[in-house]
Amino acid sequence: MARKFFGTDGIRGMANRHPMTADMALKVAQAAGRYFAPTTKNQRRLAVIGKDTRLSGYMLEPAITAGFISLGMDVVLLGPMPTPAVATLTRSMRAELGVMISASHNPYHDNGIKLFGPDGDKLSDEVELAIERLIDEDSHDHLAEAPALGRARRLADPHGRYIEIAKASFPKDLRLDGLKIVIDCAHGAGYRVAPTVLYELGAEVIAIGDAPNGFNINDGCGATAPSAMQQKVIAEGADLGIAIDGDADRVIMADERGHLIDGDQIMGLIAASWAEDGRLRGGGLVTTVMSNMGLERFLEGHGLSMERTAVGDRYVLARMHQAGFNLGGEQSGHVIMSDYATTGDGLIAALQVLAVAIRSAQPMSDVARVFEPLPQLLRNIRYNGGEPLAHQAVQDALAASEAQLATRGRVVLRPSGTEPVIRVMAEGEDEDEITQVVDRIAAAISASDSVA
Repeated sequence: MARKFFGTDGIRGMANRHPMTADMALKVAQAAGRYFAPTTKNQRRLAVIGKDTRLSGYMLEPAITAGFISLGMDVVLLGPMPTPAVATLTRSMRAELGVMISASHNPYHDNGIKLFGPDGDKLSDEVELAIERLIDEDSHDHLAEAPALGRARRLADPHGRYIEIAKASFPKDLRLDGLKIVIDCAHGAGYRVAPTVLYELGAEVIAIGDAPNGFNINDGCGATAPSAMQQKVIAEGADLGIAIDGDADRVIMADERGHLIDGDQIMGLIAASWAEDGRLRGGGLVTTVMSNMGLERFLEGHGLSMERTAVGDRYVLARMHQAGFNLGGEQSGHVIMSDYATTGDGLIAALQVLAVAIRSAQPMSDVARVFEPLPQLLRNIRYNGGEPLAHQAVQDALAASEAQLATRGRVVLRPSGTEPVIRVMAEGEDEDEITQVVDRIAAAISASDSVA
C-alpha cells in the first residue's frame, strides 16, 4: 500500500503548503501520539521535539506541541539540535516518541517532520501507514479533558548533553591536539555543537556555515555543497575539512588537498578499522543500491561482506538490526554506527575517521581514500505524475543497458522519495559506456507522457 504523506525520510514539502502546514503538523502529532501513547487520559506520556534553523520551524514547532498537549502528553522542546541528538534523547529520556522538524539537505523554503519511536529508531513503513490512517480520522474522541492537558517545557542545556555523547564516542586515549580542522555546519542544526565538540577534543577549529538566519540553511554550504569547505581547507592550510548537512545526520569530508571523501570511503575506512580491532559485527556493512562497486570490491578484499538495501537510511538500519550489523549507511554521507547512535550521525562518523587518521600518523590524503571508485553517473529526470518507469520503452531501455554492462557494471532506476524526479544511476568500468547507458534511459523517460 502506497503512503500518502511519508516519503523516504518522514513527511516533507514546501513550508506553509500542504502537507507542511500548521494544521497538518497538529494532525500528525495527534495521530503519532495516539499510535505511541494510546492511553493518555489518566497517565502522562512524553514527546521530545527538536528542529533545525529554518524560519518555518517557528510555525511547525508550536503546532506539533499543541497536538501532543491536546492528547494529554507532555512535551520537551530541544530547540535547534541535530537529528541524531533528537533520536538519542528520545530513547534516553524514555519518551514515547521523538520529532525532528527538518527537511535535511533541502533549501530553507522546505521543511519536514521526522518521527522516532521510543527506541530512537525511525519508523517502519507499517507504522507510518498506521499513522497515516489515524491522520485521516477525527481525533475529537481522543482529546484529553481540560485538567489532563499536557505541559511543555524547554530542556536545560540539550546541547551539553549531546556534546558529551559525541565526545564519548571518540577513543579516550586520543586527542585532536595539533590538528587544524574546517567544519562547515550548513547554517543548520549542528552549528553550535559540532565546532564545540572538535574544540573540546583539542583541535584548532575554523567554523563556517555557523551563522543561521532562518533562510541560509544549506545555501551554498554543507554536505550537499562542500566546495566552500574544500576551498577553506586549502586557504587555511588545514589538515582536513568536515561538512555536515542541515540536520547534521550526514557528512562529507575533505583531505588536506581539498579532495572529497564521500560516505562510501568513510564507511570503507571505518569497516576496515573496526574489523582489525575486532569491533565490526555482522562480518561487513549494510549500504544502499547507490553505493559504488569499488566499495564492494574493497570490502571483499578484506574478507568483508556488503549488503544493499533500498535508498533510505531507515532501510539500512532495519537490515542492520535484522542481521546483526553495527555499521551501515549511504554514499551521500549518512553513516549509522549503532554502537553510538540510532540514526546517521555526521559528527560521530567524522570522529571515527579522525581516530583512524591519528593512530596512523599519516595525512588524511593517505588515510581516507581506501579504494578507487568505479565511474558512476547519476541524472535526475523531472516528471509531472503517473508512473514513467512502467512505460514499455523505459523497461526496454533498462533491459538493453543491463545486458550491455553485464557483470562490468550496473544500473539503478528509482523515483525519489522527496521530490518528483526519477533518479537514473549507472556505474561501470568505462565512463563513456555508462554515459551512453544513462543517455539511453533518460531519453526513454523523457519521451513518456509523464515528464515535465
